[in-house]
Amino acid sequence: MSTFASILLYALTASAEHHLRTNNIAIRQNGNTNTSILVTNLCSETIYPAILTQGGTGPQNTGWVAAPNTNVTVQVSEDWQGRVWARSNCTFNSNGQGNANGGGSQCTTGDCGGLLACKGPGAAPATLAEFTLTGSDQQTFYDISLVDGYNYPLAIVMQPNGNQALQNIDPSTTNPSCVASIGNFFTGSNYNPYTNNQQFLGTSSSQPLPFDTKNTASSISSWCPWDLQVNPPTAPGNGVYPYPDDNIQRPVYNPCTSACVKYGQANYCCTGSYNNPNKCSPSYYSKAAKSACPDAYSYAYDDQTSTFVIPSGAGFQVVFCPGGKSTNIIGSKGAGSIKHQRR
Repeated sequence: MSTFASILLYALTASAEHHLRTNNIAIRQNGNTNTSILVTNLCSETIYPAILTQGGTGPQNTGWVAAPNTNVTVQVSEDWQGRVWARSNCTFNSNGQGNANGGGSQCTTGDCGGLLACKGPGAAPATLAEFTLTGSDQQTFYDISLVDGYNYPLAIVMQPNGNQALQNIDPSTTNPSCVASIGNFFTGSNYNPYTNNQQFLGTSSSQPLPFDTKNTASSISSWCPWDLQVNPPTAPGNGVYPYPDDNIQRPVYNPCTSACVKYGQANYCCTGSYNNPNKCSPSYYSKAAKSACPDAYSYAYDDQTSTFVIPSGAGFQVVFCPGGKSTNIIGSKGAGSIKHQRR
C-alpha cells in the first residue's frame, strides 16, 4: 500500500464500509463547518442524495430529495471525512421514513435503513464520492469509488476557494468523472464539451479534461458482468437466456453490484489471506469497472490509479449524471499527475 494512501482502510463489507479510514478524527457535533460541498443533480430524474460523516463535523442535512437540475450546498468542517452518494427510486412518507419506524429498504439502490435523512452507510450498489479533507501532511484525499458497485454517473470538481496553491493546479488533473450508464453517455466519436468557449466540470478548452476514447455505446451498455446486474433483462418465455448474451438488450438504468458484495469471497474482497496487494488482484468485476471508468476505484488495492491528492483547503462539487464520457486522467497524464503534494 502506498505511503500517501496510508490513511485509507481497505476492509470491504457489503454495507459499503470499505477503504476510507477515519484517520482517528472523532465525529463532532458542533465543530466549525466552513467548507462547502455542493451537490448537483444533472440526472433527468429525481434522485435522493445522502451524506455519511466518518470524522470531523458533518452537515445536519444527511439526505434529501433532489429534482433534476437542482443544487444543494452542505457545510462540513475542514477536517471532515465522509462520502456522498445518490439513492434511486425511493418512497418516503411525510416524515422521511419508509414506514412507521423507518425500517426496511425504501430505495432500489443506496438505501440507508429506510430513512430519507441517513444515519449510516448506504446499501450497495452505490457510486461513492469519498473525501478525507485533512489527511497526512495536510493533504486532501478523494476518489470516485466503485468498489462496492455502481448506480449513477458521478463527477468530482475541486473548488480552490481562493487558495492560491490550489488555483495554480491544472484542473484537468483534479476533476475525475465516471459515466458508465448509456443514458448519460455521449455516443458519438468526437466528444468535445468545450465548443463555443464553454466550461465543463471546472475546466475549459485551454486545460481540457482527457476523456476515455475506448468505450462505445455498446461497451457501456454491457460492461457490467451478467451475474452482477441488479436489473437483468427479463428471460425469454422458456426462462433460458440465449448464449452468447452480448446482444441481449439490457435496461437503460442498469446498476451493477461488485463481485465482493454479491459473493463475499476473500479473493474478491481482499480480506483474510488476500489482504495484501501482492496477493489480491482485480476481479472480473473490477476489471470491467476500471474499463468503464478508468479514474475510479475498482477494488481495494487500486489506490495508485484512483486516489486524488491535493493540498488541503479546497471545497468540492459532486455532480450526479455529469454527461459525456468518463475521464482518463491517469492513463493520459500518468499516475503522478493526480498527486499534488503540499510545498
